[in-house]
Parts: sequence; C-alpha cells; structure tokens
Amino acid sequence: MFSSKEMPSPQSLFSAYASMAGSLMLFRSMANDLIPGPIRSYIAAAVRRLFNSSSPLLTLLIEESSGMSPNQIYDAVDTYLSTKITPATARLRITKSPKDKSPTLRLEKGEKLVDSFDGIELLWTFNSHDHDKSSNTPNNNALFPGGRTERRYFELQFHKTHYQKILRSYIPHLLDRAAAIKNESRALKMHTMSSSGCYSGKWEAVNLEHPATFETVAMEAELKRAVMEDLDRFVKRKEFYKRVGRAWKRGYLLYGPPGTGKSSLIAAMANYLKFDIYDLQLANVMQDSDLRKLLLTTGNRSILVIEDIDCTVELPDRRLGDWPPSHSAEIQLTLSGLLNFIDGLWSSCGDERIIVLTTNHKDRLDPALLRPGRMDMHIHMSFCSFHAFKLLAANYLQ
Repeated sequence: MFSSKEMPSPQSLFSAYASMAGSLMLFRSMANDLIPGPIRSYIAAAVRRLFNSSSPLLTLLIEESSGMSPNQIYDAVDTYLSTKITPATARLRITKSPKDKSPTLRLEKGEKLVDSFDGIELLWTFNSHDHDKSSNTPNNNALFPGGRTERRYFELQFHKTHYQKILRSYIPHLLDRAAAIKNESRALKMHTMSSSGCYSGKWEAVNLEHPATFETVAMEAELKRAVMEDLDRFVKRKEFYKRVGRAWKRGYLLYGPPGTGKSSLIAAMANYLKFDIYDLQLANVMQDSDLRKLLLTTGNRSILVIEDIDCTVELPDRRLGDWPPSHSAEIQLTLSGLLNFIDGLWSSCGDERIIVLTTNHKDRLDPALLRPGRMDMHIHMSFCSFHAFKLLAANYLQ
C-alpha cells in the first residue's frame, strides 16, 4: 500500500499531462514544417496498412465528390442514413429548405450509426475535415478563400468476409431505398407553358398541392381498382417495354360529361405515383416543331395532360377529308404532328411517362388518336352512381 505522501498530487499529474501534450503538439508542428506532405501521407498510409493487415475489418470510404462530379453513392447514403437515426445518436444536424415538406436530420461529424443487412452488422461513420487545395490549384484562392475547403465522407466498416455481398447486394439496396425515399418526400410540381410562349420551349412550375387521392375520388369501386392496378403494372414493367421495343409510356383517355371528376382523377394519379404534371394547352402551340420542343423539355416520371382535346384546337378530321386544314397558313399544328408527339419517334425521348387526354365528346376524335398504343386505357367518367354518391356524401358530411 502506498501512503498518501507517495501518491502524486492531482496538480503534478495535470502538469505532467500538459507537458506531454505540449511536447506532442510541438513535435507535430515540427514534423509538418520539416517533412514534405507526400512523405507524411506515405508514412500515414504505411502505418494504416500495418494495423489493417491483421484486422478482420474492411472500411469503405465514400467521398462527397469524385473529381469535379458529385458522388451518387454519397448522396444516397446521406438520404438513407437519415431514416436510420435513433435516439442513441448524440449529435445531429437538422435542416429544412423552403421546398422541403419537413425538417431533415443528418449525422454530425464523428457520429456513428449501426445498420444491419441479412444478419451482417455494418458500422457507418460520418467525417469531415478541412482539405488544403492550394497546392493543387494555382488559382485556388479565388475559388476557396484561404485555400481550404471541407472534405466530407462516410466510412462503412464491416467484416472482410462479406465484401462481395456488400458490393453486390447492400449498396444496390441502399441506392434503391434512397431513390424511393426521395421520391416519397419530394414536392410534386405542376408545370405550365412559359409566359414567353411555346417558342422558348420552357415550362414554369409551381408546387402541386391538389388534395385529390384515390380514396376521395368518386368513382365506381371496380373502375377505380382497375385504374390503380394498371398504373402499378405500368411502373413495374420497365424491362418489358425494353424487351418488346416500345417507349416506356402509357396513354389514358378520360371522357364524359363536364364536371364528372376528370381533373380530380388526374391529380389523384399524380399523387398516387408521385409524378409531376405538365399541363399542355394546344391552343398556344402554333407549329409541330414547337410541340417537339415542349416534349423534349418534359421530365421523366411525369404526366402530360391535354385537356378538352376536342375543342382546344381545330385539328383536321381525316374521315371528313379536311386535309390539309384551310387555316394552315396561320396555324401549322397538325394531327400528324400530334400523333407523332404521342406515339412517334419523338415520344421515346424520355422514360416512365403518362399521357392523358380528356374530352367531353369521344365521338368527335379521330380514331387514330384512340387506338391502343396511343390511348391504352379509355376511362368513362359518368354521372354519380349510388356508390359514388355515398363516397361524396362521406367526404363532405363525414
């Protein structure tokens, strides 16, 4: 047993610790000044190899960018891990942009998170540090004040025996989940033609906040179920469309008297699939070339809507011999141009698109517009049946 006189005092322990820490900091400063950067990096890598050679764990480094391009895997990891955060995490970052529906939580520097996949335990760590880029970029100070920028990256650690499964199964699973999370949380957009007209080939967008869903749309139960099943089948058949050599798109014709819910059904379809809506007013399109420009600037996973196609613009009816149209010198939008827009070569400039035409008078449309491949599903929106009336009453009167 040591006597109290033999035990070092707390003051002496603290002094010894401070002296040692100061010496280490002085040694590190001298090393940074005297040893060139490449040699320091080589020594650090050699030390890591020495320790990692006997370790059963493997660490994957996922940096924020790859050269000048963003790293898709980093972005997916950032989104995926935000859904795995638990109260056990000590420090988090919370952010919200004006376009986000709700705040988002992210890992703070140095925080760890444990995930599992098919019984494999995975340890994620988020790190960041200042990266000196002045030595690599001559004019770096103009881009990065002080010649420094933040380097952010994730580290994924797991047992080496699971290397192949992590690369072939876990990483693809992570990418798919991140895409689904983003699609679920993103704000839908309603696009309309730019105020400068169709000649610019541009769209203006606002948030789509239409509340219609398949639960609130007053339709016959069987018809509603058929529409939902058709939409589900469409979004799952990418490989089928590729195999048969068809553009990945589908056409719907909504017809019936005014006020029977055609626009509400379109909004319900958009909310169900999380697709943006592009509202195309044919009366403002003067030429077929303008129609092509508008098509090329529409995004994937979208619904292109042409409402009241029977009265929006006077398209010639080939059955009545009205070809070419008498007013072709003024308006050069043709039925041929519209058909190519829907089902021609130009329609393949994009994936996962839905085209919806609405009309009050189906019999006035040229049969070429109605055939399968252009309008694949014809949906009759009629006046309320007893089932639809009950649903309306429940919606309004609870």
